Amino acid sequence: MITKLTFLSTKFNVLFLCGWYPSKVSPNNGDFIQRHAEAVSLNHKVTVIHIITDKKTKKNIDYSSEQINGIETHIAYLKYSNNPLKKIFLFIKAFKVLLLKSGAIDVVHLNEIFPFGIFSLYLKWFKKKPYIISEHYTGYHYPQSKNITFLQKFISSIITKNASVVCPVSNDLKNSIQKLGLKGKYYRMPNVVDTALFFPIPKTPTIFTITHISNMVNNHKNIEGIIRVIKKLENEIDDFRFKFIGENAEMYIPFAKEIGVDLEKTIFIDHVPHEEIATNLKESNLFVLFSNYENLPCVILEAFSCGIPVISTNVGGISEYFPKDFGFLINSNDEDALLHKIIEVHSHFKTDKEKMHNYVKKNFSKTTIANQFSELYSSALNESL
Repeated sequence: MITKLTFLSTKFNVLFLCGWYPSKVSPNNGDFIQRHAEAVSLNHKVTVIHIITDKKTKKNIDYSSEQINGIETHIAYLKYSNNPLKKIFLFIKAFKVLLLKSGAIDVVHLNEIFPFGIFSLYLKWFKKKPYIISEHYTGYHYPQSKNITFLQKFISSIITKNASVVCPVSNDLKNSIQKLGLKGKYYRMPNVVDTALFFPIPKTPTIFTITHISNMVNNHKNIEGIIRVIKKLENEIDDFRFKFIGENAEMYIPFAKEIGVDLEKTIFIDHVPHEEIATNLKESNLFVLFSNYENLPCVILEAFSCGIPVISTNVGGISEYFPKDFGFLINSNDEDALLHKIIEVHSHFKTDKEKMHNYVKKNFSKTTIANQFSELYSSALNESL
């Protein structure tokens, strides 16, 4: 009989089933899942399956298979259709083809409970493959959760019940999922940080530099609220630079002009590669996030890893991973608090860069996260014997 000890020293074939994953349709969508996969690949062979609708494809299904950062990545691009039955048919057909391309499977790592969890149920019930779940979806939080249908909750409850373990990125997300009646065994698993890429540098900018990095969606990240604060900040600090970095960031330039923001001090930068995210954080004095809701933003942990203090709204699971001497947590929509805390950081707030980096290295590094997932895979396989 195979023992747990043997499992822990074994290299598994792990299938990542991903509702979100970077693709030619959405290059940044689910990049946090990609980083989890890359961390797991330190210990195991990882194969990714992702299926997404592509309005540009001419074929019913267009398949792509390639090695990306050591991960065998299989993506199916489906032709857009308004017919739900055709869409379901194409999803199932694509899944079957990609499954054949994936080869041997020991354990399934599901990313997104619904609808991809239906494929995990199939693999467990008919192929005897156990699965664990990672979940990052902010839509489980109230009031967004009101949009989840009864049928989706019912199917999702079957999926979580049959999982070996469900791994939300925060306890706050766990509580929101459980309030919807999705029972199961839960284990908090945070996002991963590449600590070899995100690290402190001794040099600090000569001009006080504040950075915001996000998807730039206003109702989520409250970009306009930050811009209003910047206008007030111009009367408080003589010389500073504020950088907005994210997809379509330039769409906020008209709003900034409308309220009279100095566009020589505030710049808007479209999406940049992950390596440039690290460079921008290292060359900052402060990172700001003013979100209305969140789970656990990777970029906060990445700022910590660079030794950069953070001002963030106290929403979602952020406070669970936010040591008090690493920055400040404020209430959402409190523009006065954001202004005052920026001034405080500019005036005298100091951080211990090495302490911040070591905190991230201990709790969120690739090795740390990979080893935790290895234990969960081992447990899942032991339960299935």
